[in-house]
Amino acid sequence: MRSRLRSWLLEGLSEQSARHPGPHAAPSVEHRGHRWWRVMCLTGVDYFSTLGYQPGIAALAAGLLSPLATLVLIALTLLGALPVYRRVARESPHGEGSIAMLERLLSWWAGKIFVLVLLGFAATDFMITITLSAADAAAHVVENPFAPHWATGAGMAITLLLVGLLGGVFLKGFREAVGIAVVLVSTYLALNVVVLAVSGWEVLSRPVVIGNWADALTAAHSSPLAMVGVALLVFPKLALGMSGFETGVAVMPQVKGDPTDTWEKPAGRVRDTRKLLTTAALTMSCFLLLSSLATTILIPQRDFAAGGPANGRALAYLAHERLGPVFGTVYDVSTIAILWFAGASALAGLLNLVPRYLPRYGMAPEWTRAVRPLVLVFMVAAVLITVWFDASVDAQSGAYATGVLVLMLSASFASAVAVHRRGRRPATVGFGAITAVFAYTLVTNVRERPDGIKIALIFIVAILVTSFVSRVHRAFELRAAEVTFDETAARLVDEAARLGPLRLIANEPQEHSRREYRAKEDDQRTHTPIPDDGHPLFLEVFVRDSSDFTSDITVRGDHRHGVRRLRVSGPTVPNTIAAVLLALRDRTGEVPHAYFSWTEGNPFGHLVRFLVFGDGEVAPVTREVLRRAEREPERRPHVHVG
Repeated sequence: MRSRLRSWLLEGLSEQSARHPGPHAAPSVEHRGHRWWRVMCLTGVDYFSTLGYQPGIAALAAGLLSPLATLVLIALTLLGALPVYRRVARESPHGEGSIAMLERLLSWWAGKIFVLVLLGFAATDFMITITLSAADAAAHVVENPFAPHWATGAGMAITLLLVGLLGGVFLKGFREAVGIAVVLVSTYLALNVVVLAVSGWEVLSRPVVIGNWADALTAAHSSPLAMVGVALLVFPKLALGMSGFETGVAVMPQVKGDPTDTWEKPAGRVRDTRKLLTTAALTMSCFLLLSSLATTILIPQRDFAAGGPANGRALAYLAHERLGPVFGTVYDVSTIAILWFAGASALAGLLNLVPRYLPRYGMAPEWTRAVRPLVLVFMVAAVLITVWFDASVDAQSGAYATGVLVLMLSASFASAVAVHRRGRRPATVGFGAITAVFAYTLVTNVRERPDGIKIALIFIVAILVTSFVSRVHRAFELRAAEVTFDETAARLVDEAARLGPLRLIANEPQEHSRREYRAKEDDQRTHTPIPDDGHPLFLEVFVRDSSDFTSDITVRGDHRHGVRRLRVSGPTVPNTIAAVLLALRDRTGEVPHAYFSWTEGNPFGHLVRFLVFGDGEVAPVTREVLRRAEREPERRPHVHVG
C-alpha cells in the first residue's frame, strides 16, 4: 500500500517541469493548442472573476469617488500593464513570464536570490487568489436567500470546503481546463451584461440618482481638481482590478499560433497572445467602469461596510435587488463557479513556477517536480491562510494587491531593460515611466496596507529558508545531467585504459607550465601509491557558475606541457570530478583511481567555500558524493589523498 501510494503521489516525476497537467501546462508534442480567444477564457477565470469583489473593494477604498478612481485604474491598465505584458509575451514566448526575463539580467547567487524573492511575491499573488476567491465564493453562498439556515455564519467552513475541493480536483488530475473556462467565462460575462444593462437602464430612467451622487461628491470635495487628486491617491487600493496579466503570459504555451511557428520563433503565438491580452484588458476595463458606476450610484455606502449585504458581492447585490432572487441565485452560482475556478488557475500557475525554478537550483527536493505532493503543500498553506484571515475578502485584499503590483513592477522594469538593450530610447523612456508609476502604486499600497507586505515577506522568508536548507541537504548529490567526451578526450581515455585502470591526478593549475605539472606529478607519486609504470591523466575542473546546481558536462582533452589533460567546466569541483569518474568507469569497464592533495585551512571554512563557491576541500567531498552515488563499494571509484 505504501509503495502504491508513493507511486501515485510521484506520478509524472520524470516529466519536464513545464509539462504538468493543468491550465498552464505546456502542451505535448502532438497537442495543437487552442484558438487565442479560448485561451483568453482560461486566463479570464482569474482576471474576470475579480468582478465578484472588485466593485465592493473599490467602494470601500474610494467611496463616492469609486468611478473616478476606477478610471485612473483603467488608464494604468491600458497604458501601463497592457504594453508591459505585450512586451513580456514577445520576450518570453514559452510561458516563463517576467521572472525569467529578470533571471537573465543577474548571474551567480544574486540572480538566484532575486528569483526566489520574486517567487515569494508570485506565491503571495497566486495563493491569495485561491483563498480570497474561495472566501468571496463562500460570501455569495451565505448571502443567497435560498441558502439553508445552517449556512449563516458558516463562511469559514464553506471556504475551507471549496479549497479542499480544489485540491481534490488537482490530486485526481486537472484536464480539459480550456473547455470548462470557456463555459464559465461566457456565462459569467453574459450574466454581468444583464445586471449592468438593467442597472444602467434604472440609472438613466431615474436621473435623480445621478444628481444625488453628484451633490454628494460636491459636498464632500471642494472642486473637481480635488476629486481627481483624491482619486489618484486612493486608486492603488484598487490594484486587484489588474490581476490576471501574469496568468495571461503563463498560458502562452496553450495558444495555437501559426503552422509555421518554431520553438525559436513562435511569431504566431506571440501575435495571438498579444491579441488575447489586449482583448481581455479592453473587456475588463469596460466591465470595471460600468460596474463601478452602477454599484456606487445604486447601492448605499453603508451596505459596502464589513458585514453589510454588498460587502464583497456588490454586483450580486444588484442582481438580487433588481432582478429577483431566482436570477440572483443563478448569478451567485455562476460567480461561485468562476471564483472557485480562478483558484484552480492560480494553483496551476504555482505548479508551473515552482518546478521550473526550485529543483533546477537544487533548492527543492526532486519530488517537487511531481504535481500531487506540491498540491498537498499548497493546500495546507491555503488552509492556514484562510484561518489566519478568518476567510475575509477585505482582510486578504492588501496581500493580494501587493503580490500583483510587485509582479507588474518587475515586468515593467524587465521590459524597460529589454528595450534599452535594443537601443530603443523612446520605448525605454515609456517603460521607465510605467515602472515609476507601478513603483508609486506599490509603495502607496504597502503604506496603506502593510499587512500585504508582511504576508509577502512570510512567503519570501519561507521560500528562502527552505530553499537554502534544501540546497545544503542536496549539496552532496551527483549533479551532472549528462557527461560527454570530445574526440580528443575520448582518444586519451581509450589509450590510457589499454594500460590498465585509469589513474587521474586532480589538479588546480596555477602557472600552466611543464614545471608545474611535473612538480604536481612528483608530489603525488611521493605521497600516494601511483605505480611507477602508471601513466596518469590530469583532471582539471573550472567552476563556471557555483550557484547552478545541475548541468551537462563536456570533457575536453588535450596534450600540452608534456602531460595529457582532461578539462571540464561545472558548477562545483568535487561533484563534477565524481561525475567524470563514474562516466570513465562506465566507459572503460574498470574502476578508476583519483589522486588528491590535502588543502590547508579551516575545515568549516572549506565547507562554506564549497557551498558558496563550489571548491573548498575537494577530496573528502568527492569521496562523499561518490559514496552516495554508488552504493556498491567495489564499483566505486577510488579516492587517494596524500
